[in-house]
Amino acid sequence: MLLKYYSKENLMLLEKKLSTEYESFKKMGFKLDISRGKPGSDQLAVSNGLLDAISSADWEQQHLLDYRNYGLLMGIKECRQMFADLLDVNPDNVIVCGNSSLNMMFDYITQCMLSGAGDGPWFGRKIKFLCPVPGYDRHFSICQYYGIEMINIPMGKEGPDVDMIEEYIQDESVKGMFCVPKYSNPTGVTFSEDTVKRIAALKPAAKDFRIIWDNAYIIHDFSDRGDNLYNIFDALKLYGNEDMVIEFTSTSKISFPGAGVAALAASTKNIEMIRSRMTIQTIGYDKLNQYRHVKFYRNANGLKKHMILHRAILAPKFKAVTDKLEEKLGSYGIASWSKPNGGYFINFNVMPGTAKEVGRLCREAGVVLTDVGATFPYGIDPNDSNIRIAPSYPPVDELMNATRLLCLCTLLAAVRKLLNEK
Repeated sequence: MLLKYYSKENLMLLEKKLSTEYESFKKMGFKLDISRGKPGSDQLAVSNGLLDAISSADWEQQHLLDYRNYGLLMGIKECRQMFADLLDVNPDNVIVCGNSSLNMMFDYITQCMLSGAGDGPWFGRKIKFLCPVPGYDRHFSICQYYGIEMINIPMGKEGPDVDMIEEYIQDESVKGMFCVPKYSNPTGVTFSEDTVKRIAALKPAAKDFRIIWDNAYIIHDFSDRGDNLYNIFDALKLYGNEDMVIEFTSTSKISFPGAGVAALAASTKNIEMIRSRMTIQTIGYDKLNQYRHVKFYRNANGLKKHMILHRAILAPKFKAVTDKLEEKLGSYGIASWSKPNGGYFINFNVMPGTAKEVGRLCREAGVVLTDVGATFPYGIDPNDSNIRIAPSYPPVDELMNATRLLCLCTLLAAVRKLLNEK
């Protein structure tokens, strides 16, 4: 029976039973973490071959430029080609840098603040960004760091609400949008072809409107029937908007998060603007690491094949969590959750007005969740209902304990809220 139909007497009985169970959990002394989408040690192990992928013998070959030395600002040719094939773009429109796409995104926004993106610096002006919600907290942090006003754009089953986007971009102070187009963080939604094309067709008032297309989970499928994402650059060409999008990706959840390779793809005009700034910033990134990745994975197809190893580890964890949520909460009508076809997160919505309480109860019993509210700009979830679950890092037994406690806390918080309202 749905929890909202319980009598006050039955709610009181259930609250007493759940409180006893909760106290028992607290006595177990758990220290469990499902807060961030980090690969587990078993996932990291499948890339250990990277550590031995290159040796001194590699430098006996006659390279035009020794990868141990300065130079090749935009990345080595082989690695640019690998990412170009992955993103389905021309390698001339790819720049390969260090290990972090987040660093590249922060750097690009910094460039826009200082020098602009074709219409003068953003500093000293009222700047706004559109933010699909729930979304990625680190995107919001970049905006907040620079004092960029954030505007919530609700996410639906096919992506962000494009009607709202079309309305807001009539304001010239709206300079851009952050988004994760495939297996969005945390909803797991992949933008539909229609959504991608509508985004590509936007006619913003700001001449330097830029979309940060954070394609972090481009090949992170849980099966051979993963979601398909329409190529944004193909769509942009249809509407003469090639300069509007900067696409980012990395191997952070393919190889080693702390020692991967990140890349961006952009129009020829944007590439030249970014490259000209890079000539002052650096003489070149870690080409040995770029070459190591090419030697180990060989090409984009090698990257895709490698993801099958990750899939075998991740997919069962996600299924175990969603199965447990259904088992423990499915009959009460107090929560809903995503069942993504890939990516790194489960989007969990609890009874409005209880998410912070669920987070508190979990924390006090030893389970760390992503900070409640973090999936919204300024950390403010207007409904106090959204929680991001990251199943990747813990071993399965720990993950199941964390999920059981999460279910218990979700139900306990809902019961107490209903009791307070009766």
